[in-house]
Amino acid sequence: MKEVKTPKKPLAFYYIIVLILLLLFNFLAMPMLVQGRVQQVDYGTFMSMTYDDNIGQVDVQDNQIVFTDREEKQIYKTGLMYDPDLTQRLYDHGAVFASEIIEEQSPLLMILLTWVLPIVIFMAIGHYMSKKLTDRAAGPNSMLFGMGGAGGMGKSGAKVYVQSSDGIKFSDVAGEDEAKENLAEIVDYLHNPEKYKEIGASMPKGVLLVGPPGTGKTMLAKAVAGESNVPFFSMSGSEFVEMFVGMGASKVRDLFQQAKEKAPCIVFIDEIDAIGKKRDGRIGGNDEREQTLNQLLTEMDGFEGNNGVIILAATNRPESLDPALTRPGRFDRRVPVELPDLKGREEILKVHAKKIKVAEDVDFSKIARMASGASGAELANIVNEAALRAVRDGRRFATQADLEESIEVVIAGYQKKNAILTDQEKKIVAYHEIGHALVAAKQTNSAPVQKITIVPRTSGALGYTMQVEEGNHYLMSKEEIENKIATYTGGRAAEELRFGTVTTGASNDIEQATKLARAMITRYGMSEDFDMVAMETVTNQYLGGDTSLACSAETQTRIDSQVVELVKRQHAKALQILSENQDKLDELAQFLYQRETITGEEFMQILNQ
Repeated sequence: MKEVKTPKKPLAFYYIIVLILLLLFNFLAMPMLVQGRVQQVDYGTFMSMTYDDNIGQVDVQDNQIVFTDREEKQIYKTGLMYDPDLTQRLYDHGAVFASEIIEEQSPLLMILLTWVLPIVIFMAIGHYMSKKLTDRAAGPNSMLFGMGGAGGMGKSGAKVYVQSSDGIKFSDVAGEDEAKENLAEIVDYLHNPEKYKEIGASMPKGVLLVGPPGTGKTMLAKAVAGESNVPFFSMSGSEFVEMFVGMGASKVRDLFQQAKEKAPCIVFIDEIDAIGKKRDGRIGGNDEREQTLNQLLTEMDGFEGNNGVIILAATNRPESLDPALTRPGRFDRRVPVELPDLKGREEILKVHAKKIKVAEDVDFSKIARMASGASGAELANIVNEAALRAVRDGRRFATQADLEESIEVVIAGYQKKNAILTDQEKKIVAYHEIGHALVAAKQTNSAPVQKITIVPRTSGALGYTMQVEEGNHYLMSKEEIENKIATYTGGRAAEELRFGTVTTGASNDIEQATKLARAMITRYGMSEDFDMVAMETVTNQYLGGDTSLACSAETQTRIDSQVVELVKRQHAKALQILSENQDKLDELAQFLYQRETITGEEFMQILNQ
């Protein structure tokens, strides 16, 4: 889909123009108009008019003399000279002394200058600014379907996409087969509504796309627009929120009015949680947001209805939406857009790899296994980083090594070439990482080791051990989680065993091990004391999964003690595994110390010798 944009001048630009015009009027135009009848003469002319008894009123000021002729038809002005007899001479020749000579203007001219001219100027400026603000609010998109001039204050300003040959299709979106099936039905309905009406079926009025960031919700909406070949209105939820109460509701009305005129059509609201949060009724709440939500509820399932208008919306926080918004009749269908599985990751990598030149022997299946847990956006970034690395190294295409390195760049950052570890620190890091890998390899339910490195990264990691799952893994047993906790403690255990001390390098390992142990007890029901009782609830499932305890202080104390006991037990198991394989620990750590980076095959070869 294609949207045409033109550059917009900032609003401050128009305010500066108004200020300049006002300054010009006050300091240039008005003085010229007022002083049009004042004539400048020399002092000799003034003396001649005095001796000829042709001076009417006179005002001797500090720096000039202002006077009129005898009939007071003209005002004159001259400079001030040293003349001690000036006052007596003026008196002798019949001049009248005045404290201030006021120019008598024509009544018509005064009205024109003081009333008509300022009103005309301000009306012209106001008309010009109103036109600019209207065009600014409506945007260039309002011209795409004949809506030019309709925008302005309270107008939606929605982006309207038109069909283009390079639009996004469903074939450009990989790894979300279930979501595409749901949305393909919407597209088919827009193309062939008769076969649905024949059986009495009606399409969902709204489809809510939910999932973590970067999984392709907005891209799926664009693909629907590309496939459906109908008008597609796109707007972000935050664009409805205005400073003035009622403006957001007005934008909603305008958006749906435009959509009804172009029906059948699709309206896409991105990040709908900006206006769709639950109404809690608290005093001092956001009246503007609630009025906007109320208008949206009315438009989606009001008395008039919206035949032919299908609403698509996307959010990362479905649990925060108002129940009146998510009920059937408004959003009838919820489409989860989750993180891709192994097959989905492989397909996504292939789609993005079409945009760059890659070597023929690239194993996308291996790359997909290494990128476990990556979203579609992260996979796109991995492919792009591989292409950038190939350019830096002077190659015309990306290789398998480029893609593998780009995974490490996305996960842990770039290599820190200037970070030089001391010899002792390098040994500690080598033993630490081998401790992780050795504990993982000696436990039957741990994922195989793919790569071990002690090259510092920009994320702050001095080294890391990469483990790769062989296939899709949806469930974890109690034993697998305990083995994983033991693997996390293996690095610290190796430091204790070899150097007799501990360092700060295990801070992230401690955090991950504690998090897993707490989840086992509070959420997974893997504690004998609490059995299948949930002590913790998860909020913001797609945005980090924050947790909050739902138990008494006494129970929390028991949970803490069990978490400590569980981690200590797995730490002791890791120490035992490393003690039983101390020769291999020394041999592998020395090998890693010399090479800095070793593969999983090299690790297993030394381990099995």
